[in-house]
Amino acid sequence: MSLPEAFLLIAAGLFAGFVNTIAGGGSLLTMPLLIFMGLPSAEANASNRVALFLQNVFSVAGFKSKGVSVFPLAIWLAISASIGAYLGSRIAVDIDDAIFNRILAVVMLMVIGLIVFKPRVKQQMEEMISGQKVWLSIFLFFLIGIYGGFIQAGVGFLVIAALTGVHGFNMAKTNSIKVFVILCYTVIALLIFWIEGKIRWEYGLILAIGNSTGGWIASRWSVGKSDQLIKKILVVMVIGLSIKLWFF
Repeated sequence: MSLPEAFLLIAAGLFAGFVNTIAGGGSLLTMPLLIFMGLPSAEANASNRVALFLQNVFSVAGFKSKGVSVFPLAIWLAISASIGAYLGSRIAVDIDDAIFNRILAVVMLMVIGLIVFKPRVKQQMEEMISGQKVWLSIFLFFLIGIYGGFIQAGVGFLVIAALTGVHGFNMAKTNSIKVFVILCYTVIALLIFWIEGKIRWEYGLILAIGNSTGGWIASRWSVGKSDQLIKKILVVMVIGLSIKLWFF
């Protein structure tokens, strides 16, 4: 890896860590970037998890330092998502590179559609954590875990939709649960990729420098905020990357 490539990874990670923490979609940039640097798709997917793990360690710490947490619900959701992530990551290590790249390209465009056209979620007057809603969330997070273990990109939007739609949490609590759940199931995915020998640690750890910094900054400063400029940049870059993934 050259020095310019290392700086590019750190810069991309900084942006991705910030975006991941306040919303989602950072992996839509970092995973294609790793692929374009020459990593096979499975190795790019695996190495990206190193950065995500450390990013979410810092994000969880940032939210905790601000006194934002939702326990024990976050623990139950993390357990469910981790079981799903085991299944998803097993699929990811065996899939053909060309098929994975095209799946990633389609997912990227679908997530961009969600970013651009998603309806505003009306906040509930009161948070709802009844037994039925907890069980519904546990089931939804099992499915989210399968997706996250397989491809990860855009999973933050699914988590936000589930938590605001089912429980009516504000964005601070939603994001605090999100980073904790992703931290937990990323451990499972990392173990699978590590056992299968798919992780390129030099890429993952350099990317993690940026991701961790971005996650810490976002969790401390930008809880619940929406940056329209970041959205516009993300849309343009992801469309270009998805076209390259599909055709080249």
